[in-house]
Amino acid sequence: MPRLGLAALFLFTAMLARPAAQHTFVLGKEDFLLDGKAFQMISGEMHPARIPPEYWRHRIRMAKAMGVNTIAAYVFWNFHETTEGTFDFTSPERNIAAFVKIAQEEGMWVLLRPGPYVCAEWDFGGLPAYLLRTPDVKVRCLDPRYMGAAERYIRALARVVAPLQVTAGGPIVMVQIENEYGSYGNDRKYLERLRKVWQETGIRVPFYTADGATPFMLEAGSLPGAAVGLDPGTTDEHFSLARRLNPGVPVFTSEIYPGWLTHWGETWQHPSAESIVKDIKALLDRSRSFNLYVVHGGTNFGFWAGANSGGKGYEPDVTSYDYDAPINEQGRATGKYRALRDLLANYRAKAAGAIPDPPPDIPAAAVAPIAMKPYASLWENLPRPVESVQPKPMEAYGQDFGLIAYETVLVGHKSGKLLVTDVHDYATVFVDGKYVGKLDRREGLNTVTLPKVENPMPLLTILVEGMGRINFAQTMIDRKGITERVTLNGMTLMNWKVYSLPLKDEFIQHLPEGKASGSADARPGVFFRGTFELAQTADTYLDLSGYQKGVVWVNGHNLGRYWEIGPQKRLYCPATWLKRGANQIIVLDLHQVKAAPVAGFAEMEPVG
Repeated sequence: MPRLGLAALFLFTAMLARPAAQHTFVLGKEDFLLDGKAFQMISGEMHPARIPPEYWRHRIRMAKAMGVNTIAAYVFWNFHETTEGTFDFTSPERNIAAFVKIAQEEGMWVLLRPGPYVCAEWDFGGLPAYLLRTPDVKVRCLDPRYMGAAERYIRALARVVAPLQVTAGGPIVMVQIENEYGSYGNDRKYLERLRKVWQETGIRVPFYTADGATPFMLEAGSLPGAAVGLDPGTTDEHFSLARRLNPGVPVFTSEIYPGWLTHWGETWQHPSAESIVKDIKALLDRSRSFNLYVVHGGTNFGFWAGANSGGKGYEPDVTSYDYDAPINEQGRATGKYRALRDLLANYRAKAAGAIPDPPPDIPAAAVAPIAMKPYASLWENLPRPVESVQPKPMEAYGQDFGLIAYETVLVGHKSGKLLVTDVHDYATVFVDGKYVGKLDRREGLNTVTLPKVENPMPLLTILVEGMGRINFAQTMIDRKGITERVTLNGMTLMNWKVYSLPLKDEFIQHLPEGKASGSADARPGVFFRGTFELAQTADTYLDLSGYQKGVVWVNGHNLGRYWEIGPQKRLYCPATWLKRGANQIIVLDLHQVKAAPVAGFAEMEPVG
């Protein structure tokens, strides 16, 4: 951070000392009114859960220097309630109040997008996995099991954000009700109940909804008296439709997409800069408010990446949420950023004065290849099993993420066609400890042939990786593991032992060195370990192209998943997770039994 001159320091201290000025923000018939005057919202979205907290201010300053005056932010319910009934809004990466206050300190207004459902290519669209322990739960409606949990979340979050409303001197000008509800359901009573709960908890700023610009989505998803957001809204026809269906409130483009998401096995999405510049110019020329989704994407650290279920079937999202956004995953300006900055700078020069220069880049550096070695076997670290007559999804065993192993002795049929109904999402199959094949929901692959063995009572083991839960539309109820049954030549297999392996960071930090440390374990499922020295810390991208499929931890922090099918081969590691001196990397690979080096690069592999 640059040093402040003495006069600037006194001014900065005085600004902190005096109470924040209160403003008014209301909905006019067509315009947003800030302190009684028409206000054009130029918003850039970013998600604090996808950004190391030490970089929040940098990313907000980057957005401000591009020309935005507002920051939109999703709040992910499941990120703040990882244990049912226990909320965390205070640890550094979950301190949503701190993020909002930084935005205010940087002169930004805030659009709060708290869900309870958000989509966002985030696991289960932000809903907590514990809901799925109830077999017949219905979400995003007035099912009392769901609503009881959702209202508890809203009341907990409201205690944090109510003091940050513009009416109390804070920067929050609007709160979104649900998200793109017209793409999912048509229960207006549900939406009204959500609004009422927010009002009961002290939220006094206006509300808005966000839906696709179609008649059925807007009819089902909008609310009388709430501003209408369009995802996206780019034409006069879109705005006319919204005003006709919900008159008397402002209409704005609540999501316009400078980039797009990428699934495993695809090529990187790369929408053109020319297209987004053209759309933004049209909105500016008509004095319409808009929100760039996203101005900066960040990273799906840990197991938080979601999935879609479109025409291709199950489509899990990659770990990076770079999104081909104007500000890339590491926080740097792209060509798209510069094009939008030029456009917005010209506009702001006419309307609101010059925009600031971007902050300095956060340093990034290469890391020399790190020697890795087998350290421990997954199979040496199984917990005590639970007995099940038939397999159940991992949520039924109280598990939210990670791996789950199912094991049974084969009685009757000993070989032939094994069918798993259904595998969610990726599995490796073993007979008497020997790997016989994989199952992959993404490819619709749920069968494998079991070979004949000499053992009269062979042991079948199915290790299942739960990947991202579907975060959009009608297939959101997406439990992990084996969801129904396993058959061999049509015979249902019974009497299983089930081992839960959530792979929490604490487990990795205390993982004991095992027999696999001297030589490669014969069975895939090996933890590899390496250490590396740093004289200085900097951001880096760790290259996993020498491995096949698994998860990476650095100094106990889960960087996310990698997969040889790409397109992502390098995982972003922020400098805040590194330290001077000795650092540790652990790689769990589901297939590989021989170590390969891991190197760091100053940037992600080229996007194209």
